[in-house]
Amino acid sequence: KSKDQLKKEKQEKIKRIQEVEKILNETSNKKDHSLGELIAINQRIKEQEGLMNSIRSEIGYLNAEIEENRSIVSSLEQDIDQLKKEYASMVYAAQKSSNGLDKLTFLFSSGSFSQMRARWKYMEQYAEARRRQTEQILLVAQMLSVQISQIEVIRTEKQALLNDQINQNQQLVKLKDKRSQIVASLESQQSKLKDDLNQQKLALKNLETKITDAINAEIAAAAAEKVKASPASTKNEALSGSFAQNKTKLSWPVDGFISQKFGRQNHAALKGVVTENDGISIQTKQNEVAKAIFEGDVRFVFFIPSMGYSALIRHGEYFTVYSGLKEPLVKPGDKVKIGQILGEVVTKPEGVTELWFEIRKGRDPLNPEQWLVKR
Repeated sequence: KSKDQLKKEKQEKIKRIQEVEKILNETSNKKDHSLGELIAINQRIKEQEGLMNSIRSEIGYLNAEIEENRSIVSSLEQDIDQLKKEYASMVYAAQKSSNGLDKLTFLFSSGSFSQMRARWKYMEQYAEARRRQTEQILLVAQMLSVQISQIEVIRTEKQALLNDQINQNQQLVKLKDKRSQIVASLESQQSKLKDDLNQQKLALKNLETKITDAINAEIAAAAAEKVKASPASTKNEALSGSFAQNKTKLSWPVDGFISQKFGRQNHAALKGVVTENDGISIQTKQNEVAKAIFEGDVRFVFFIPSMGYSALIRHGEYFTVYSGLKEPLVKPGDKVKIGQILGEVVTKPEGVTELWFEIRKGRDPLNPEQWLVKR
């Protein structure tokens, strides 16, 4: 990667750290430590380590630049030495051929006019050669000076990065100390965490039942449309193809980070506890809004206790689910565009703001991380 690419990546990571830091601060404002706070600080540490890796990459790049410039300096110094030796040899040879005479004496001591003309031509060629040799020495000397200055600039830049690396490492140590405190606090809340987990499982089970029923109804309706060869069937096929073609390019439904991944996952605080997820949970800032990741039709909007409102959007044979909305800004039958606001994300009493998000092809859950644009 080029230096510009490394710098751009570092700036993007700094921006991500600022976003996660804000989310972390919102979860830390409460009296008691929470699971959301632990997940947020784990993500904050991950982003911090990513930033330090970027700094190390930049330092490595600068080290390579310094070595390259040192190699160039060494070559230029050898060139100057060689040019000076050649110049000295040229002066010595000219002095020897003229027997130590000055130019006029050497010229008028010629034995004939032809010899005088030959000596005159030789003197012109010699003067031109010396001029070119002098210019070459000056040019190489200038190049050498530039390279030496460049090394100093790079060394200054490297020192600034080294200082930044020390500061970032100190920040990482503080974050890990804070995580240890949160973990210790949560260890005394095992009973509450298990109750919260059971409540979450019930809410998700309720959500999955409603999603399955809704999708079954949609599949039955789509089959009927296909039999009739209706325009709606053709439109759904086209929309399905368009959705599939945008795999890995779909925008995120909300800014933030993934706090619960797809599939079987170890619980963040309860040892030996494994959860099975048909979607992902995205932790975000308070007052953030969820947005449609692709154009489609809103088919169902329903309420899940302890989760908030959910919206199911159809994109041909694909479906997306956005759960954890305060008040939905869409209703069944609405057509939505990419980026259209669906509603504000609910903030839980412990200060955690999360959107539950799913992508399905028919009844089958898909891993959203494989469809959303990489961050």
